[in-house]
Amino acid sequence: MAEALEEANSGLSRTLKDLFAGAVGGVAQVLIGQPFDIVKVRLQTTTQYKGALDGATQILKNEGAAAFYKGTLTPLIGIGACVSVQFGAFNYARRAFEARNASHLSPLSAPKPLTYTQYYAAGAFAGVANTLLSSPIEHIRIRLQTQPHGAGRLYAGPLDCIRQLSRSPNIPLGLYRGTAVTLLREAQAYGFWFLTFEYLMQSDVARNKISRKEVPTWKIAFYGGLAGEALWISSYPFDVVKSKMQTDGLKAGEQRYKSMRDAFVQTYKQEGLGGFWRGIGPTLLRALPVSAGTFATVELVMRMIT
Repeated sequence: MAEALEEANSGLSRTLKDLFAGAVGGVAQVLIGQPFDIVKVRLQTTTQYKGALDGATQILKNEGAAAFYKGTLTPLIGIGACVSVQFGAFNYARRAFEARNASHLSPLSAPKPLTYTQYYAAGAFAGVANTLLSSPIEHIRIRLQTQPHGAGRLYAGPLDCIRQLSRSPNIPLGLYRGTAVTLLREAQAYGFWFLTFEYLMQSDVARNKISRKEVPTWKIAFYGGLAGEALWISSYPFDVVKSKMQTDGLKAGEQRYKSMRDAFVQTYKQEGLGGFWRGIGPTLLRALPVSAGTFATVELVMRMIT
């Protein structure tokens, strides 16, 4: 009884540490990546810019430097929660796989590491768990990022945006519009994100015969940056369709896309395969520092609190 209670407390402690480290990493992610994200969303949802540099230049010229942090409050709170859930869910699934692998071994056998398929599955689980939060948070952020500047603003702020989306016509069809494609993107993206990072970290540990805690911070950041590239390359078409659906008209007569499938079909018919990769340049540019900062922050926080 005492052993079971101690094990439960230990598991809860590990989970809380995972959630805290993820939340700190999420704040770093938003502060680093928000300007890149504004340009990415604009490129995905409009054709008024020639490219990423032109988009950034026009935003700066027409809306000012503060425009690069439009809608930051929502992701600052929300993405902190999302990254917290991502790392908490990933480590929960990882420990479950470790326990399953251990159950098939004899008591004297060395612990069996996770397979790369299991790492992908644990990451995909983290993405699925994250979708309930990330879908409305990203919808709100995209609406705020793409609304007209100045007197033509559609939303007074995040709370007004939530209120309007929840009434258009209801929470599932308004606030949670685009959730199906978000689920597909999250599972694929975070499966590859965690898989890539863990593969690089474990390869380094094995190659240099050191413990994970001995991997230097610059390497953690570098591996995290590469993981960010893998995340977007593996999932970007889903993200394009998500952005199109979440900037579409809210009322039935104003909606351009009837469903996720319709959005994929229309994008292909009108823009070809290239339409699914529009805006990939600034996205990959953003992914390096953002993902590097996230993993480096999380790993450093975990080292301090464990």
